[in-house]
Formats: sequence, C-alpha cells, structure tokens
Amino acid sequence: MATRSAPRSGRRRLREARVVVVVAAATVAVRAFLLVPVGVHGESMEPTVHDGDVVVVTRTAAAADELRRGDLVVFRDPQGSLSVKRVVGLPGDRVAMLDARLTVDGEFVDEPYVDLSRIDGTYLGQVVVPAGAVFVLGDNRSRSIDSREYGPVAEGALLGRVLLHW
Repeated sequence: MATRSAPRSGRRRLREARVVVVVAAATVAVRAFLLVPVGVHGESMEPTVHDGDVVVVTRTAAAADELRRGDLVVFRDPQGSLSVKRVVGLPGDRVAMLDARLTVDGEFVDEPYVDLSRIDGTYLGQVVVPAGAVFVLGDNRSRSIDSREYGPVAEGALLGRVLLHW
C-alpha cells in the first residue's frame, strides 16, 4: 500500500504546483496588462482622492476616445511622475475657466466634487483639446498642477482610467 500512495502524493504535488504557476501567471498578466494599483501622493485631487490613498487603474481604457468627461485617469506628467487627475475635456472640446468655473464648449459644467470656496478668480483662456489627447484638472484646483500648466495630456502618456480607490 505504501507504494500506491507515493505516486498519488507525487501527482497531487504536481497538480498543486501547476495551480500555483497558473495563479502566479494570471496575477502577473492581470497586473501587467489590465489592473494596476497606484499610490496617490499630494492634495491635488481632494476631496475625492486623498494623499496616501491607493487607486486601481484599468489599462484597457487608455485611449482618449474611450474616456468620458469626469473620469479619473492616471498618466505620466511632464516630469515623468504618475499623476491622478479628472478628465474635463475630450478631443475637440473647447475648455476654459471663468472666475474658477469650468466651461466646456461655452457651457458651465456642474462639478460637485470641486469646492469653489477654496478657489477664486481662476481664469483660463479657451483651449481646444487636440485629437488623441485629454484635458485634465485636479479637483483641488488651488493645489493642483494640471493641464492649465502643461496643456492637454497625450493618450500615449495615459496609464489608464481609475476603477476604484481607497
């Protein structure tokens, strides 16, 4: 009987090893190609996302034409750092700010996530978002370096859209 259990335990170990390899490969593939956790540093997205929060980003929505106004995205800023901001302008949109209020195509945008009492007098002349890019702003407008400083973000710099944060 001892000779029979040895092959069974060997097969079980082989089966368990295969499961471990498949799970590890799937984890690496999901992280590399689909979902990426990113730590948040800074106050530019308060009160929506806070310093020290973690966001999970999907790489499947990284093209400008797949995003919507209001989406949170992660991208490489001009200094090469990962940055989290809100998409406020899509390709072809005319974006401007008048006395701290965002306009898109000449219409004021309702932004309940922005505390207008924290900002005043902010002005941005009209910017037309080029094809293959998005215009991004931080929710904490007075503490954010965003497309007002460095212009629209090219889709090649986009890591993806934020799915969730904590």
